Amino acid sequence: MWSYFDMWTKLAHIIIKFRLLLVLLLVAITAFMGYHAQNAEMSYDFAKTVPSDDPDMVIFQQFKQQFGEDGNLVALGIKDSSVYTPENFEKLRELSLVIADLEGVNDVLSLPLVQRLEKDTAERKFVLKQIFQGPAESKAAFDSLLQVAFDQRFYSGRLINEENGATLVLVSINREVVNSPKRLELTQKIVDAGTAFESDTDIQLHYAGLPFVRSVVAGKVRNEMQIFLFLSIAVTALILFLFFRTWDAVVFPITVIAVVVVWVLGSLALFDYKITLLTGLIPPVIVVIGIPNAVYLLNKYHQEFEKHGNKIMAVSRVVRKIGLVTLITNFTTAIGFLVLASTDIVILKEFGIVAGLNIMATFLVSIILIPAVFSWLPPPGGKQLKHLKFKSLDFALTKMDLLIHRHRSYIYGVTLILVVVSVLGALKIQAISYMVDDLPADSEIKRDLAFFEENFSGIMPLEIVVDTHERRGVIDVRTLRKIDEFEAFLESNRDISKPVSIVSFVKASKQAYYNNNPARYSLPDRRESNFILPYMKGQNDSTGLFNSFVDSTLQKMRISMQVADIGSHKMDSLINDVIQPEVDSVFAGTELTVDITGTSPLFIKGNKFLIKNLRMSLILAFVLISIIMGFLFANVRMILISIIPNIIPLVITAGIMGFAGIPLKPSTALIFSIVFGISVDDSIHFLAKYRQELFANKFFVPVAVSKSVRETGASMMYTSIILFAGFVIFAGSSFGGTVALGILTSVTLLIAMFTNLILLPSLLMTFDDGKRRKDSHPLIEQYDDGFYQEDEDEEINLDLIRVEGDGSVEKSDISDKINS
Repeated sequence: MWSYFDMWTKLAHIIIKFRLLLVLLLVAITAFMGYHAQNAEMSYDFAKTVPSDDPDMVIFQQFKQQFGEDGNLVALGIKDSSVYTPENFEKLRELSLVIADLEGVNDVLSLPLVQRLEKDTAERKFVLKQIFQGPAESKAAFDSLLQVAFDQRFYSGRLINEENGATLVLVSINREVVNSPKRLELTQKIVDAGTAFESDTDIQLHYAGLPFVRSVVAGKVRNEMQIFLFLSIAVTALILFLFFRTWDAVVFPITVIAVVVVWVLGSLALFDYKITLLTGLIPPVIVVIGIPNAVYLLNKYHQEFEKHGNKIMAVSRVVRKIGLVTLITNFTTAIGFLVLASTDIVILKEFGIVAGLNIMATFLVSIILIPAVFSWLPPPGGKQLKHLKFKSLDFALTKMDLLIHRHRSYIYGVTLILVVVSVLGALKIQAISYMVDDLPADSEIKRDLAFFEENFSGIMPLEIVVDTHERRGVIDVRTLRKIDEFEAFLESNRDISKPVSIVSFVKASKQAYYNNNPARYSLPDRRESNFILPYMKGQNDSTGLFNSFVDSTLQKMRISMQVADIGSHKMDSLINDVIQPEVDSVFAGTELTVDITGTSPLFIKGNKFLIKNLRMSLILAFVLISIIMGFLFANVRMILISIIPNIIPLVITAGIMGFAGIPLKPSTALIFSIVFGISVDDSIHFLAKYRQELFANKFFVPVAVSKSVRETGASMMYTSIILFAGFVIFAGSSFGGTVALGILTSVTLLIAMFTNLILLPSLLMTFDDGKRRKDSHPLIEQYDDGFYQEDEDEEINLDLIRVEGDGSVEKSDISDKINS
């Protein structure tokens, strides 16, 4: 036991003696991190939630290598009959050409730019010709060309809704641009061009597509990271000022946090991680979690100085008395994040590593900077020490103490009712997420998405790859008929758009062969195949007809479609319970291999992985923190007593989610392991103080509990207020997941404060007999709670410090005397 005292005493001496050198070292590290922080970049890739070696991910990567990106379309939707006037139609044509000329755009498909197949009898092949060559000469000519475009059945249901006239402008984005910062600039240029079109025509445009949504999200992440960082600093600074009522108690803790925020951004760049929706939350979270360190250190410093008036002795005792417990509480908090590094999910792993390491860095910076700075500042005066006495707070703690001693049966009864009700609520939780889940329901993107789902069955990509296992197998008549049968089933589902595949092109070829008669849009029979398919064999890749839908050997083909954003539960059912059984039925007895892939099914599988991994991380956090509690207390009963008050808030939060209809998704599942790591800190502070009071009061439990409640309760309430206020600011986010994270985390931490202040001491009164071995000294006895503490057993060696009459320390001999 005493070796720990000696270690922290020596550390206190080292920090005081070498404080200038240590502060300069922190400045150098911060400058180094700040230099690299300039290279921190936003993430423009789709979130990597499925491991790269997963079979479905392997299939998806092979698909992208063969056919290109499936999520590279930006769609502009129109539902206004006035677009079919010659003037506005020409404006739409001009808009399409402007967008097509933008750097990073592969191609644009819109009604004014549609082409049709025409047969070239001389070359025995089909050629693509533009329907609208330019502005129509007359209204009659325009109407005639428009009818020709409508007769192209290939575009029906894909580019044009024949029932209500809604139409699309489909923009294909270059793969390199889709996954780079250029995407934001390009999508903004598309929106600017669309805005000019709306101004000229009074026709409203709707925007959708993964590149567009991801650009909006990336921009919001960047803006919100800055806003929430500022708000978290402002809120915590205000609370610090209200508590300490002095500028130095605000400026220097905020300085500690500013240093660590720079380290966060620097570590992101050094680890080559990008700023995502999750890692973007780390800086404001660090602010919220790091401030309690400063509160404990500052309060202990003021309390010590009030007792003996010796500034250097007070600084030394801060390090020696609460250094260990601050280290432990930071470590348990860090565990709640670091366990995420054990997952196979890249975004969780990165979030856990960066957050966990920098929470530990917060302890390092705090334990050096706070003592060093306040050893240089003038001694605290009466105004600065006034916060040590709060009558209203003492009144509240007294009432809690009476409740614990006189009405424990009520406490257990209320707790049991809350737990039972919460369990019933938790059973109502559903694991559902949407591809644009984080955006608010009333956002323009959500409204535009509803437009595409209503008129074109959605815009989210879904792909099916068919492997015939033989060269030129995709144009075998039997294969085409099987695919046509399967596509008819897909088209009958209201949540799936009209599929596009080689079958669509073959049907269009037959229509073209019969002089573009729309009634001929169908697969050729065996007789027709003999003279139509030879025309298709004359095609080459320069036409672009087959490039994106078949491979060079015509062995593999792609069926491409869009689906509505119906949620992970329904999407999973659609794929596994609707589409897959039809695949098994239609292609039974053939040699064809059919794989369902694309961004949408990978997103669904990714959410399953996320939730599964988050559950495992919560279990791992529970195990690791229990082990730490075992080292701290060396008592199984105390471990159980300490864990129960921290599990109950999680159960209550799960109940709230169930009754409120808040689904279990990555953002909400993340809460539990993080909050468990934070809330257990209160238990450590309380039980440590309780053990001290047992020894000081002849192992009489009631007195030990009362003193612990009164002396540790204040620290728990103040840090809980800071944490609550810090996390609740996320309720102002534009992302539903971030809102849920902020509100539920705040509520859970507030509940944890009450369970640790009321239920925990009640459990001690009921189940702890107070008996301890006087010769047994577990690690927790190194603790001093930092709030309203009585005299310590150990004091710094006064011979090491020469005190002048005014309580200050003569600067000339400090280093030598501390080192002696």
